[in-house]
Amino acid sequence: MASSLSFGLSRLTTAGNRIVRADTSQPILLCGVNRSGLEYSEPDEDGFASAAGMSRYEIRHIVQRWGANIIRVPFNQDWVLNGRRHCSAEDYLRDLDRVIAWAAQYGAYTLLDLQWLDADNPYGANRQFVPTLPNARTAGMWALLARRYREEPAVLFDLFNEPHDRLPEDPHPLIRPDGSRCPHQFRVTISEWQIWARHLIDAIRAEHPDALIWVAGTNWAYDLRGHPLDRSDIVYSTHIYRNKGDDWDGAFGDLSYTVPVFAGEWGGTDADVGWGRRLARYMMDRGMGWTAWSWSDDPYVVTRYAPTRFGDLIRRAGSG
Repeated sequence: MASSLSFGLSRLTTAGNRIVRADTSQPILLCGVNRSGLEYSEPDEDGFASAAGMSRYEIRHIVQRWGANIIRVPFNQDWVLNGRRHCSAEDYLRDLDRVIAWAAQYGAYTLLDLQWLDADNPYGANRQFVPTLPNARTAGMWALLARRYREEPAVLFDLFNEPHDRLPEDPHPLIRPDGSRCPHQFRVTISEWQIWARHLIDAIRAEHPDALIWVAGTNWAYDLRGHPLDRSDIVYSTHIYRNKGDDWDGAFGDLSYTVPVFAGEWGGTDADVGWGRRLARYMMDRGMGWTAWSWSDDPYVVTRYAPTRFGDLIRRAGSG
């Protein structure tokens, strides 16, 4: 499709350890929030975005009042491919288009994040739907999105939310890109994840050679040790929460000196504000951008549009 959603936003690429504008080579620091909901909100009579409570007004508020120049949008693979209930796959894609266009109109990029594979098969207790690894349909799904957004520089691609070890109560075996199943394997190492990452990157790049792609680490995306990959124009995404400890240098900080590193998720409660300030300074010192978790899911950065204490530090840090 011809570019119609990006409202003149420049294509982004990488140079050294920075994300830069492709037209000017000027570095750009991307800072914003996650706006979850499209991965799990069952469609109402007006569709998926309506059910998730997403609106143009909200996106404008995130961009203009919070200074966000990127919004990470978690989505559901099955709904991209099949739709849900009375809504088709095209209905779901049109709602993704709307959110992308809203963000771009006000000056923000959209990072499409593969968060759920479906809404019917949990991967552990308490209906935990974040999968350990992709499945046999993931490469085809990314190829579809890459074709759809090939001419849309506002759209960025986050391959897979949080690679992690299979949980003891997880009934689903690990799957390799060749379709083979590993029923007795529980560990997901960086080597195994990188096989998948290359497979998905190549599926996207076959349709969209200029795509800027985010690749997570292991241990629920936190640990980037073992990266980088032998692929160009990659941003390496870590998810940082207080329970992961403070070995930031080893997990992601050292890597940030040579390639772009980005915090796809970070956040906390009022009790974590001191920790959050230290982390914000650490990331800014290394030129790391971020999308904080989360506008609409715990731990929140807002309550009825008013910043939480942690949200206030995120908003201030993102505005420089």
